[in-house]
Amino acid sequence: MFGIGDFMANNTKVVILCGGAGTRLREQTEFIPKPLVRVGHSPILWHIMKIYSSFGYSDFVLSLGYKGDLIKDYFLNYDWRANDFSMNLGQSGSKIHHAKEKLDWNITFVDTGLETLTAGRIKLVEKYVDSDNFLCTYGDGVANVDIKALMDYHKKKGKLATLTAVHPTSKYGSIKFDKDGIASAFDEKPVLHDWINGGFFAMKKDVFDDISTEGMFEQTTLSSLTKRKELAIFTHEKFWHCMDTYKDYEDLNKIYNSGKIPWFDF
Repeated sequence: MFGIGDFMANNTKVVILCGGAGTRLREQTEFIPKPLVRVGHSPILWHIMKIYSSFGYSDFVLSLGYKGDLIKDYFLNYDWRANDFSMNLGQSGSKIHHAKEKLDWNITFVDTGLETLTAGRIKLVEKYVDSDNFLCTYGDGVANVDIKALMDYHKKKGKLATLTAVHPTSKYGSIKFDKDGIASAFDEKPVLHDWINGGFFAMKKDVFDDISTEGMFEQTTLSSLTKRKELAIFTHEKFWHCMDTYKDYEDLNKIYNSGKIPWFDF
């Protein structure tokens, strides 16, 4: 594992989809957007951005929708939220003391609408993407994806887009038993052999020509690219976890509180 910031910074944009309502996590998202749901002391969005910045990708474009103003507010007030500080009420402003970590992140906040689907949320940030290639992911999943290897693979394949494929974890226990009906093995939440879309995309800027402002990116653009042999697959065998339900939220926080954070174990 390397330390944060071991890679040189570059200007490749990282688009993060932060606009969905997160209805299956209503216990948390009734009052805040899903990307602000906390894992440990920080929102899952912070963890995602930290993954990218670990590889020198620190130029972010946040595609906002549901309660997007709260995401803007979080970063506008980041210094006093993240650090110990002292202030004098008789003087304007405050002074940060004992800053835990300085984050050199560029962040562009883009309001892409309340009801916009994933294709539109990507298409509507096109004017802010000024790099030949860009990265993109969802605002609710963490993984120890080697972002540098992903980008290198994407450039080598030369396709319009590269998708990171991951193995999902079953929500149910797996049981094996013999012909007499006696259990021989029980595996709680086994990792399945199938591959699914894990997010963490790398794409050429030209892909915007294939993206509409309507519909789901997964059902329209990815389906079209697949038919045209323009979608490469980057396989990731290590840690991946999304936060789709309240149980996922509990599991991620249990992992975080165990003292080892696998999504930073590159």
